Amino acid sequence: MRKKKNKAIRFPSILAGLLLIIFAFVFSLRSLSTSAWTEEPLAQENTDLTKDEFIERLLPHAKEIQEGYGVLPSITIGQAILESNWGKSQLSSDYNNLYGIKAYGNQEKITLNTQEYVNEQWITIDGDFRVYDSWEASMDDHAMLFVNGVDWSPEKYQKVLTATNYKEAAEALQEAGYATDPTYAQKVKSVIETYQLDQYD
Repeated sequence: MRKKKNKAIRFPSILAGLLLIIFAFVFSLRSLSTSAWTEEPLAQENTDLTKDEFIERLLPHAKEIQEGYGVLPSITIGQAILESNWGKSQLSSDYNNLYGIKAYGNQEKITLNTQEYVNEQWITIDGDFRVYDSWEASMDDHAMLFVNGVDWSPEKYQKVLTATNYKEAAEALQEAGYATDPTYAQKVKSVIETYQLDQYD
């Protein structure tokens, strides 16, 4: 009687052990597949868009940003055209950064050459730029820069938000120092006027 009882006790223990091993194996497989999923490359945007297609690609989200934060679509799209060369720059096509937004601290970043206007001349320097999952994420961050400003000056871009037209907004960008290019406001206005982007405001 005693031997049968021992066998009866041992069998559930073995079964429980097997189940535990199977569970651990399945869990490890799921963990491996999850890590493989998170290491997928960024979604690549279509860089073969025509100019009209590029504008149409950004327009719906640009209008959403206007509704949410007050940034004029002409500015959102015009700056994207100017900064990314119609989405064809390496920064925008490989890393989804349409606006040349710099990276700080622990933000995901890529280091690339960039042109800066310093002491009345153009120089090439290495810059750390933000990496985004999509163009929409880049557009959102661009809008939040205007909304929140920077750590040392939260009100830095308020005039961009309160501008009643693209000319005022472009001048506000220049005044706030968005770019080092002394002709930046004129370039933004020129792009907007050439492609009639103000019709979307």
